[in-house]
Order: sequence, then structure tokens, then C-alpha cells
Amino acid sequence: MAMPTYPAGSRHLLAQAREVLYLGDARQASAQGWAAAAQMLQSVAQQRGWAHQAHTDLFNAIARLVAETGDDDIRRLFCAAVSLETNCYENWLPAVSVDGDLDDIAQFLDKLEPLAAPGRPGTDEAKQSP
Repeated sequence: MAMPTYPAGSRHLLAQAREVLYLGDARQASAQGWAAAAQMLQSVAQQRGWAHQAHTDLFNAIARLVAETGDDDIRRLFCAAVSLETNCYENWLPAVSVDGDLDDIAQFLDKLEPLAAPGRPGTDEAKQSP
């Protein structure tokens, strides 16, 4: 089976998060929601040649994307992902909150997916084009 692209993988993880939440596992849904957001962000950062391995790198990438796009919703929506990551360990969020955060992750993916497109302005690939 071929490996999905980062954006497709992120969408798959989000769909899985919704499925496991429906089955009653808010902690696992949180883990998959966080992974969906982080994977999409890593894709954008990688394409731009930015560091993206550590949490600090991800937060720096968010700041750079907000500066690049002028869209502070990117930062706000990423905070929902961070909430989900925390819930992976603490398991304190009720299912309704996890569900709302997953809605925010869907919006986050919608905003970042076009930024992950090859040849997008601001990417290394676009800089090499004539």
C-alpha cells in the first residue's frame, strides 16, 4: 500500500479521530486530532525548509505562517490542537469539547492544505522557479 501524502494522511487521521470519539474514546480521538494537525503543519514547514521536528519548531512555524498570511486564525486553531495533545495525557476534556476541537482541526487543515501545495509562493520550490 502506498504511503499517503501528508495532507491525505492528516485527513485520514481526522476521520479516524471522529470514529473513535463516536465509539467513546476521547483520549484516542485527541491523539489522532493532534497528529492530524501536527502532520499538516510539518508538511508546510518541510516544504518551506523550516525546522519541524520539535514542539518549539511547530510553534515557530505557526508564528511564521501567521506573519506570512496575516491570518491569526491559524494560531487560534492550532491552540485547539495543543489542547487535544494535552488531553492525550490528562484525559480531562469531555467528549463534546474534543468534538469541538476536532471541528477546529478540520478548519486548520483547510487553511494549511493550500499552503502545503508544491510551488506555493514562499516555498523553496517556488523560489527556484524562473
